[in-house]
Amino acid sequence: MDAEIELKLFIQPQHHDLLKKILNEYPNSTPQGQKKLTNGYFDTDDLQLRRWDMGLRVRGFDNQLEQTIKTAGRVVGGIHSRPEYNVNIDQKTPILSRFPKEIWPIGNDLDKVSTSLTCIFETNFERQTWHIYLNDSLVEVALDVGEIIANDKVDPICELEFELLAGDTSALVTLAIEVAKSVPFRLGKASKAQRGYQLAGKSKPFTIEHIDYVSLPKNNNMQQVLSTLLETGLERWQLIENILTLPTSDVHQQSALWGELRHCVRLLRLTLNQFGLLDQRTSPLFDHLEQALAFVSPLQSCCLLLQDDAKPLANINNKTLVCQQLENHISLMSVSTQLASIWQQPEYGQLQLALVDLLLTAESGKNQGRHYPELGLFANQLQQASWKRIGKSMPITAEMNSIDYQHVADALDESILVGFAYGEMYPAKKREAFRAPWQDLALGISTLSAYKILRHLSAQHQLNIEAWLDNKETSLLFAMEHSRKSALKVPIYW
Repeated sequence: MDAEIELKLFIQPQHHDLLKKILNEYPNSTPQGQKKLTNGYFDTDDLQLRRWDMGLRVRGFDNQLEQTIKTAGRVVGGIHSRPEYNVNIDQKTPILSRFPKEIWPIGNDLDKVSTSLTCIFETNFERQTWHIYLNDSLVEVALDVGEIIANDKVDPICELEFELLAGDTSALVTLAIEVAKSVPFRLGKASKAQRGYQLAGKSKPFTIEHIDYVSLPKNNNMQQVLSTLLETGLERWQLIENILTLPTSDVHQQSALWGELRHCVRLLRLTLNQFGLLDQRTSPLFDHLEQALAFVSPLQSCCLLLQDDAKPLANINNKTLVCQQLENHISLMSVSTQLASIWQQPEYGQLQLALVDLLLTAESGKNQGRHYPELGLFANQLQQASWKRIGKSMPITAEMNSIDYQHVADALDESILVGFAYGEMYPAKKREAFRAPWQDLALGISTLSAYKILRHLSAQHQLNIEAWLDNKETSLLFAMEHSRKSALKVPIYW
């Protein structure tokens, strides 16, 4: 058995030549040549192996055939770790009896599984490799370019894998960070096998389920709390990326996904700041990404007005024309190409890799020199500090207008995220009673932003809706002020 530990990154084809030049010239790098790999992935029609969390393939290379089975493993950030078993064979279909008996679940019917195997999909690609020594570690870097084929469907492969051959796992991230200074990447959570099952229609599409509170460890181990928060943010970030890559014309779905992606990024930044880990390396990277995501708030505001067949615009004059101008405004945001554009900025992948590095450090316990209060006290202090900032920015004695609310939007968003990160620790009834009006206020702020966009469009295109806007904004501000002053009186739940 081999324990495969690798970091997977996705790369765009236009960067291949630069990447090869960097790897060829990297200190202590030895090019290992290029080979063509053909791979058939096998399972039963009812996906018995997948239900056992196993992946089975037969790989052809250099006139040889090798069958490999990977058993249950783990993906942390972009680090894939799975036990695997490799056996040379002389046929293109796998022979399960050649693998060790102890890897199979108790009570399995291996003969039945063997006779039911079929090739579900193929992955065929050119692999160019380098061996690079980094301190006391040896890393194999592989550039894979090719395609996944399933039922006449094709999905391109264009990825870089850093596999640990000897030494410390941290060498994978250290080397990737160096390369990412020159070549744009993003973390690759989905393996070729996962993508193949998806392409073959043998797995459910990626979806965002109801967002629940972060499930924190119960043992008061603050390093594990940090690891859980970082891993939750990174995992969700990559899941949203995967969904955003799927073709869709539903701008409302895209708006929701972009909003969730920004929440993930902000949660990660907030976590680093809370644990004293936001530094000169990560802070500018977060700033850069936050700027790149500046389109998200206007997108969400426009979609608010257009939801439910533009129900919020039901009583407006020239509704059809107003809707058309809002749709044009959204079109100018180029939402469908935003992800590809942001990926091309090196800071995007650099931030993801920096977070993986911090996650590995937390999991290894190398932050033990830092002292934090026990979890309950830590969470209470964070909630209280956030609450004080909200009370200071919107005191109960103040009368707030639309501009005032715009100015506190980010602070309110941060406060809501603090509650999301630690809310699971508190009684649900009191927690939800406290949070609900603040979440309503956040929605109100987004609606005020939408009215601001409408004012701009009205002036630009002579829509003549100023009177309608004045009435809507006055009514909304009245409701928000009442809600805010009531919310400030609700007892805290921590």
